[in-house]
Amino acid sequence: MTPTPALGKAVVSLNTGLEDTETVTVAFLVAVGAAEQGRPTRMFLTKEAVRLIEPGFAVGCACEGCPALTDLVARYDAAGGRYFACPICLASRHVDTSNILQNAEPGGTVQVWEWIGAEGATTFSY
Repeated sequence: MTPTPALGKAVVSLNTGLEDTETVTVAFLVAVGAAEQGRPTRMFLTKEAVRLIEPGFAVGCACEGCPALTDLVARYDAAGGRYFACPICLASRHVDTSNILQNAEPGGTVQVWEWIGAEGATTFSY
């Protein structure tokens, strides 16, 4: 039997928050899909998207038939998905980094590139 090759990393970059719930939903659907397949997955949050790592912030439903954001956040967490949130964006929005989701951490472009490493990653940007 031929071994299955390891699944590559996935990075989903998101720069919008609840002002555009449909875009947030699509980004989470892509990230959840990657993480649930077993891919090491990071969401890189910038601008208003950094608020999504505040506990209880990601609420709502983008459209009829769309999954609730709370469900997507829970699935992403359960699948091992993690977040990097732009430190400049966090500071400019006064997000208290001592009270963020347990699978989130401040991290900018340097940390994203370090995490991707030499093997590369599949990326999506929203």
